[in-house]
This record gives sequence, structure tokens and C-alpha cells, in this order.
Amino acid sequence: MRFLVSFLIALLIGIGIGLYLGRVQFPVEVTDSPMSSLAPLYRDDYAVMIALAYAADRDLAGALDRLRLLEVENVAQFIQDTTERFISTSRSVSDVRALVTLAEGVGRLTPIMEPYRQVGATG
Repeated sequence: MRFLVSFLIALLIGIGIGLYLGRVQFPVEVTDSPMSSLAPLYRDDYAVMIALAYAADRDLAGALDRLRLLEVENVAQFIQDTTERFISTSRSVSDVRALVTLAEGVGRLTPIMEPYRQVGATG
């Protein structure tokens, strides 16, 4: 019985200290980070997601608006560079095709992209 009482007291003290530390001493700080601070890997993932959406709906204005959140100087150049990097590093063919479709939409289709171009695809 004495062990159980000691255990419950220790448990309550532990819960109290944990709540104090978690809520008062070291509370959670929420920070809204801008899209421009994304690591390069996540910028690439974001670009692929935008390209896949563009391939599905052909909304170039919407795709460009979403890409501007990355705060790159030249969105079209960013898409071209990302697409060429994906091709040269043998990334997923479906991702490359989506990026090529977007690159073509922004007028940045280069010879290295030609084999991945979706000819006759309707949107």
C-alpha cells in the first residue's frame, strides 16, 4: 500500500512538473516560415506538385501564382533548371513529363526535354 501511495505521489509530481515545463517554462512557439525558405529538395517537390496539377488542369496562371510563392527571380528559368536537373539525374519519368509540360507552358522547352514531351495530349 505504501508503495502505491508513493508511486501515485511521484506520478502526480511528474505530471505537474511536465505541465509546468511544457506550458509555462518552454511553451511551443509557432513560426510561419515563408515558402522561399524551403530546402532545395522540398522546392523540387513543390515544383513537381505544381507541374502535376498543371498537367491535369492546364491552368498556367494558377501554376505561376503558386510558383511565385517561392520568390525566385525568374519562375520560367526556375522551371527550366528544375526540369533539366530532373532529366540529368534520372528522376521519375512521370515527374519529368509533368515538369516538361509545365516548361512548355511557360515557353522554356529545350532540346533535352523533347523526348519527354507529351505530344497530342489534351488537357
